[in-house]
Amino acid sequence: MASIIEKMWFQHPPKGGMLLLYILLWPVFKPLSFLFGVISQHKRRQYSTGKKQAYSAPIPVVVVGNITAGGNGKTPVVVWLVEQLQAQGLKPGVVSRGYGGKAPHYPYYVEATTSTDIAGDEPVLIQRRTNAPVAVAPKRSEAVKMLLDHNVDVIITDDGLQHYALDRDIEIVVIDGQRRFGNEHLLPLGPLRETCERLNNVDFLICNGGSAQANEASMTLVPTDLINVKTGERCLIGDLKDIVAIAGIGHPPRFFSTLNQLGVTPVLCQPFADHQAFEKQTLLELAHQGQHLVMTEKDAVKCYAFAEDNWWYLPVNADIAQPQATDIINKIIEVKETYGSPSA
Repeated sequence: MASIIEKMWFQHPPKGGMLLLYILLWPVFKPLSFLFGVISQHKRRQYSTGKKQAYSAPIPVVVVGNITAGGNGKTPVVVWLVEQLQAQGLKPGVVSRGYGGKAPHYPYYVEATTSTDIAGDEPVLIQRRTNAPVAVAPKRSEAVKMLLDHNVDVIITDDGLQHYALDRDIEIVVIDGQRRFGNEHLLPLGPLRETCERLNNVDFLICNGGSAQANEASMTLVPTDLINVKTGERCLIGDLKDIVAIAGIGHPPRFFSTLNQLGVTPVLCQPFADHQAFEKQTLLELAHQGQHLVMTEKDAVKCYAFAEDNWWYLPVNADIAQPQATDIINKIIEVKETYGSPSA
């Protein structure tokens, strides 16, 4: 049902069966969308007017988020930010809600051995890729406070644009360049968490794929060599034959399209729900339909404990166009200088 609703959101204008579904659901979803908007605006207004007090960290906070439900490419941007800031000599830390995980307590500090069952997919991926301090908590301020004890001087939040209980210095919105904002209705009639007017108030817009508009930084996801989930061995994707591809991300077709662009036509493309936990037997049965199983890096972090020798993942790196890429990093450094030393 979730995939059908998503098709209704992004097939614009709706056609055929989607048009019929749209007509049938309109009387129910339209009032709910209106109510969602009222509640969302009220929540934001409470913090903007000071009726509710947001937590202000003693170091810069950079939010990487979006205004649509589903995956837009936020996590690669977070990894890119962390690596760029580390290259500048800064010590960024990352906070996340930890969606998909259930930690024994919150806040929870993510270690190299932490499982996705505890911390969720993205925090584990980010920690493994960057070795930066990462903490998860539904109340992100608690995660921030935990990271302050780990000598960080900038906080990057993976998602959380609408989490107004945490004050922020810089807001970066990632846009799916192919699907954009769908029918531009609020949830549940459309994919929007906030109206498109919200984009006028953020610092940077990054367009992931598609055609970036004049006020957006163009971004592409650049794949690297395949990495074996079990052994860490690397190889070129063209060296593998009879690939079965799986993707449990916000928009699986993006991954399958990437494989096609690399000249690979999998014998089977199997999408899964975002954050879905994998059963080993399910993946074994899929892998047996070809010679190799290829997945996203986000999928791989859920499979380390039971991976087979012929399971691989394809890491991607965010490539953000200039001069906007430099502008983003310079802005963060500029804000950091206004704070001074974290210990001050």
